Amino acid sequence: MTDLQPAPASLSVPGREPDPIRLDVTGADIIGEALALRARGPLVQVLLPGDIPAWAVTDAEVIKQLFTDWRVSKDAHRHWPTFIAGGVPADWPQIAWVSVRNMFTAYGKEHHRLRRLVGPAFSARRVAALRPQIRMIIRRLLDDLAARPDGAVIDLREDYATQVPLRVISALMGVPAELQPRLRVCVDEIFSTSPRRDPRATFTELVDTLTQLVARRRVEPGADMTSLLIGHRDNDDRLSEEELVHTLLLVISAGYETTVNLIDQAVYRLLTQSELLARLRVGAVTWSQVIEECLRFAPPVPNLPLRYAVTDIDIAGTRIRAGEAILACFAAANRDPQLHGPDPDVFDPARSNKEHLSFGYGPHYCLGAALARLEAIEALPALFGRFPELTLAVEPGQLRPLPSFVSQGHQAMPAYLDRPRDLGDGHGH
Repeated sequence: MTDLQPAPASLSVPGREPDPIRLDVTGADIIGEALALRARGPLVQVLLPGDIPAWAVTDAEVIKQLFTDWRVSKDAHRHWPTFIAGGVPADWPQIAWVSVRNMFTAYGKEHHRLRRLVGPAFSARRVAALRPQIRMIIRRLLDDLAARPDGAVIDLREDYATQVPLRVISALMGVPAELQPRLRVCVDEIFSTSPRRDPRATFTELVDTLTQLVARRRVEPGADMTSLLIGHRDNDDRLSEEELVHTLLLVISAGYETTVNLIDQAVYRLLTQSELLARLRVGAVTWSQVIEECLRFAPPVPNLPLRYAVTDIDIAGTRIRAGEAILACFAAANRDPQLHGPDPDVFDPARSNKEHLSFGYGPHYCLGAALARLEAIEALPALFGRFPELTLAVEPGQLRPLPSFVSQGHQAMPAYLDRPRDLGDGHGH
């Protein structure tokens, strides 16, 4: 019997499972929680905030099967009865993840239509053309850091890991400087599972800010992606106004927060495992290898909400009932002993198989994957080339994780630059 064939009556069904695991909204130990889920099996019942039940999928092959199965949808408006019936409160921390109308939540033909409109902005040629602009952004950030007083403590999360993707995505989308702070605060809140303010206020402010961006670009169109999407809306009427704004929400939030976490986690590994830098400098491993292992080992989005069973699905010895929610646990799936051998919990850029699901799989595979990799491959060697004696200003154990189970990074990363005697031309390339 294959996983997707009808299953015998002995299959586990809801009500026969152990008590569900309540996910920690503070994100205090994402990897420990992921491993505990994985120990229970490929599909585990969990409770999301508000005691909303879901199936957490911890196995890489099961995730792949579900992500490519027509019986699995991301459209809560059509396929999540709990949401349709009003069982998800408006102030639910993940409300923006499930209620928006864009390609992230679209199903079937609607997803294909929306993805086709956004895809050209992330073509290989267009992403490659961004390299000079990305290098300029990085060079200016490093110059700003170099101008800090000797001995000053900087926050590598705020002053570098955040600023690179924020400035890149703002340039790509044509976001003026005065709108960037509001967007950033809202995106940070959306990715938090223990938000500091009412999620309804965050969503309202985010939509309002993006509506202002659309109004600005209608009057002052440019070569940016916002202007491109407005053209699809105004000329071809293939995007509704809501889809336009919600698509901008998706591209800006996904293009910002996830890349911040990727750079954050890579910097952390390099600062806490000094032998890695030595291996990089002699060519024993490459920057690309380090980045891919970071994506596997510490996925920027460790748990991705949500998908829904369109009909009953029998898979991996379990029956997922129609309408039940599904959470992809990438943090667990990326440490699969079947794929990564006996040491999946060891960070090793030289491992032969660094396969991961951190950019998703199947029709919803992340359009921005190439851009995220490009930003990281430019930002990391530039930082450590400019400041080769960079060091944390606190013990690693003092760093605090983001208050979230959907975003994996650090709240802050205090560090000393320990600038080299000869700064050269100030460029990291």
